[in-house]
Amino acid sequence: MIRLDIFSDPVCPWCYIGKAHLDRALEAKGDHPFEIEWHPFQLNPDMPSGGMDRATYLEAKFGGRDKAVQIYARVEEAARDAGLVIDFANIPRIPNTLDAHRLIYWAGLEGRQTPMKAALMRAYWREGRDIGDHATLAAIAGEVGLNAAAMTRLLATDADRDSIAARDTHARERGINAVPTFIIANQYVVSGAQPPHLWEQVMTELAGQ
Repeated sequence: MIRLDIFSDPVCPWCYIGKAHLDRALEAKGDHPFEIEWHPFQLNPDMPSGGMDRATYLEAKFGGRDKAVQIYARVEEAARDAGLVIDFANIPRIPNTLDAHRLIYWAGLEGRQTPMKAALMRAYWREGRDIGDHATLAAIAGEVGLNAAAMTRLLATDADRDSIAARDTHARERGINAVPTFIIANQYVVSGAQPPHLWEQVMTELAGQ
């Protein structure tokens, strides 16, 4: 197996699109060579713990409502091309995702990391759920086979907060400044929401080595 490290954030639309492209390529391949691990990277590390209104955030980030609408029209088109449906009107808030990243880490300890990542993205982009809310996160954990009550107790503590934040900082120190970023075999870097055919090419080249 070949290690594939993926740095992403559940509230990053290009991460959602990039995962869909990768999933399609892996499904087409069947016996793909990758052992996948997801790593924390907060798109908005300075986000208040309670999150903020999404429209306000986007207008501030992109310099006004019209610019935000233009940019997200391209995101919506790319999502459709990837076979995804995003209901932007159903997403009222941008959450702080540190706790979501803690949940992804804990899911990994039980061999459920990728299902957890998928569930968080689906909850946010398709269902409009607040993945910064502890009760919501615990419920999602239960939906992917984790003990929701145990996750509730852990989320109420500071368990692994510092280590997740440190891993995020370390990623930036390594030069990762945008997501999704994929690192193959700790040697090759693929950035952005690359189409399935690129991943098919990568797997073909790896098979020939």
